[in-house]
Amino acid sequence: MNYHHLAKSYLGNALYVLNQMTDTQMISFTLRRLKFSSVLLVAFPALLRKYIKVALHFWSTGEGVLPLVAFFFLRDICIRIGSDCLDDCFKGIYKAYVLNCHYVNAVKLQYIQFRANCVIELLGVDLPTAYQHAFVFIRQLAMILRDAITMKTKDSFRKVYEWKFMNCLELWTGAICTYSSEADLRPLAYPLTQIISGVARLVPTARYLPLRLRCVRMLNRIAASTGTFIPVSMLLLDMLEMKELDRPPTGGVGKAIDLRAELKVNKSTLKTRAFQEACVFSVVEELAEHLAQWSYSVAFFELSFIPAARLRSFCKTTKVERFRKQMRELIRWIESNSKFTNEKRMSITFVPNDPAAASFLEDEKKSGASPLSQYVATMREKARQRIDSLTESSVLVGEHSSVFRNKIPESDEDDDAVNEKGAVVFSSSWLPGGTPEAKPSKKEKKKRKAEHQEELASDEDVVEDLILSSDEDESSDDSSSDEDESPKPLPSKPQSNKQKRPPNLSKKKSKTKSSASDSSSKGNVDNAKPTPSKHHRKKQNAPANLSKMDLPSHAKKSKKRKISN
Repeated sequence: MNYHHLAKSYLGNALYVLNQMTDTQMISFTLRRLKFSSVLLVAFPALLRKYIKVALHFWSTGEGVLPLVAFFFLRDICIRIGSDCLDDCFKGIYKAYVLNCHYVNAVKLQYIQFRANCVIELLGVDLPTAYQHAFVFIRQLAMILRDAITMKTKDSFRKVYEWKFMNCLELWTGAICTYSSEADLRPLAYPLTQIISGVARLVPTARYLPLRLRCVRMLNRIAASTGTFIPVSMLLLDMLEMKELDRPPTGGVGKAIDLRAELKVNKSTLKTRAFQEACVFSVVEELAEHLAQWSYSVAFFELSFIPAARLRSFCKTTKVERFRKQMRELIRWIESNSKFTNEKRMSITFVPNDPAAASFLEDEKKSGASPLSQYVATMREKARQRIDSLTESSVLVGEHSSVFRNKIPESDEDDDAVNEKGAVVFSSSWLPGGTPEAKPSKKEKKKRKAEHQEELASDEDVVEDLILSSDEDESSDDSSSDEDESPKPLPSKPQSNKQKRPPNLSKKKSKTKSSASDSSSKGNVDNAKPTPSKHHRKKQNAPANLSKMDLPSHAKKSKKRKISN
């Protein structure tokens, strides 16, 4: 019986279902079940290429456990089918990795590292085939760097100093370090080292210090895994001589910076204290890491002589005391390790080029007994804690200290709810010499505002009393009595606005004049009424925008009568 058409129908329908699905869990379930029948794809090369394409799509764009399930599916295909799909899988997964690493931040860094580990794991299925692809891809990186060195344009520099290029270097560094014991990928360590060193020296400015530190970390990893000496101390010591790290910061404290998620910083960040501390401490860590790799070498004294001398020079020239203290501590550990190796090599009989020199201090190396190894162990722990504090912990700034905690205790929340004046988290009182300023509550603000309004109202009443003086009252009494006795004739023609009121008076002021004349004609009726308050009288007689000097004489007379009553 021929099962060819049945298997093709089954695999084709399953592929169609995968392309139509949108639920992540259903796609993961289907890929897990198809893993057992993936060996049938050997007979269908067209379907095999389509399955590889679909699995790579889920691996690069999926969420949750789907990328991991898709990778296991690809790995099983490579193991079961072999050379028929290795080229497609290696090329496809590398291109998918490059497309997903254009941008990096502290959150996305973990996903990029996961995908890099998947690529490295897949390369281990067939190392001879992986070497051919790795050689081609590393050569592409070298050609991009060569164009940047020869052309020296912004576009060529930008192709090198971008996340895509740096993540590719990280990928091949991880691959060589993982399979350093194998003879297949080990020859690629030298060209990759040359590329990384060229990238670190391409633009030697302070703005690209995070990128240079990243290159130094990659070189230290290659040196530690392959056991070869890579001169990275000069790259680190040149950073200390830059003026941005040699002078005190002028840009304030600044925000905490994670150098792992940065390639370039702006000019304002260069002048902050946080950036300077992060760079100097990273230089100390990487230099100690480099020297600790050769702390058991018979030539450690000669190897560490120039770095120690330049560190002493930095201590003399730097104006930052905390940097000087950090460098002096590293110098003491270097001198202690030099004394440790010199005492051991006083009893040896072989010459430096003797193969027996490779076994020098071999037992001590296994136990980690050198002073620099112990110092580096403490430095790694501090670096891990600092990275954890940047990614996971919250910084609680109080009045006198800053504490790193994962969760705010309930007691602090209760205290904040009870005492509103104690909330100094975002104030300047935590700085040295700062004093906390108590902010007034809402009730106090309302009380002060009401008092201020009463003072303004009383000032206006005093102004009214001053305007209504006795001299003006005598002249206004005569004029107002004549006006009350004689009736006012009505105008025969409507007057223009210019004749009716001065140009500096509005319509509202003219209406106020008529209302004031009516109130003066009814003076007897007003005298019989109780005397209104000052605020009520002010609202009735004159609006807020009407000047007291513009009132007519009869209006002033009416005000005087009310005040006398």
